[in-house]
Amino acid sequence: MDKNQILDQLKQINYPGFNRDIVSFGMVKEVVIDQKNITIMLAISSSNEEKKNQLVQDISNSIQHEGYDTKIKVLEQTPTQTVDTSNKGANVEGNIKNIIAVASGKGGVGKSTIALNLAAALSKTGHKTGLLDLDIYGPSLPITMGINQNPAVNDQQKIIPVTKDNLKLMSFGFISGNQAPVVWRGPLVAKMTEQFFKDVIWGELDFLILDLPPGTGDVQLTLSQKIPLDGAIIVTTPNDIALTDVRKGADMFNKVKTPLLGVVENMSYMEIAGKLKTSSIKPSDIELQLDSKVIPLNEDFSFKHKFHLFKQGGGLNESKRLDIPLLAEIPYSEDLMLSIDKGEPLVFADENHPISEIFTQIANSLKD
Repeated sequence: MDKNQILDQLKQINYPGFNRDIVSFGMVKEVVIDQKNITIMLAISSSNEEKKNQLVQDISNSIQHEGYDTKIKVLEQTPTQTVDTSNKGANVEGNIKNIIAVASGKGGVGKSTIALNLAAALSKTGHKTGLLDLDIYGPSLPITMGINQNPAVNDQQKIIPVTKDNLKLMSFGFISGNQAPVVWRGPLVAKMTEQFFKDVIWGELDFLILDLPPGTGDVQLTLSQKIPLDGAIIVTTPNDIALTDVRKGADMFNKVKTPLLGVVENMSYMEIAGKLKTSSIKPSDIELQLDSKVIPLNEDFSFKHKFHLFKQGGGLNESKRLDIPLLAEIPYSEDLMLSIDKGEPLVFADENHPISEIFTQIANSLKD
């Protein structure tokens, strides 16, 4: 029996409510093996006694070796300074009225597209708005906004956000170059996340929209500990495999007391529309069948139909589970996809587009 064996076992124990082990969190300060005693010394800054007790119980259940007694000591800690939500200036460079996270536990559900167009809609409706891309490993903002430049730095070594279309923008991709892979451990990611708030001059903003990476890891933990979020929007697709991870992300925000503002279901359906001309045949000789509905055709028959490519109602069911509004169901759209590839949000490119109007409705819901 040696110390490394114990540490390996402790690495399998996550801090309650997070997908990160207590060793990488830095909570295990010492492991002492003395004859037939194993003493584990923990430093837990949280004041949540329930979580402390649960963690001690989890360790006691996991670290059991025949012939050894396991003792767990929780060291006295100076309480971590809590974030005063009435004074964001303590942790954020600037005066920001509302910090809203766009999040999901699942990758590939369209968080970046939603965050970008939501920020654009807020700006179009007259609000000073910023957008912060917090995906360190896969930043998308340089592509989705068509930006290939480094942000400026002032004499105090503070970063000045890139500005385009009246939006203040920041992404790790602006600094690292979007082609370079990032191979960083968790503590570096957490430090960079904090610097995006402390070392970026955001100035006066009505809204700062945060485009969060997938999962419930270092970025989310840093936000919950350091930054006073005013709310989070949960993005999902209708299918079960997405909803399984999305539920974890939503429940994480509940655990850290961040208000959930609503659910956005992306890729909800595909809508087809057209017109059939039957001038060369008798209308009574032809039928159109959609979803088991038989529709007789007349000349120049116009039709519009929704296809649910995944399934229907996943976002609605999640909003009911969380007891929060379903803010929108956003369809598949070639126009939306092309706008992202061009580096121009659809809300800016065509504010009268039906999908742009959906984003405007979401933006208006945040102002209510």
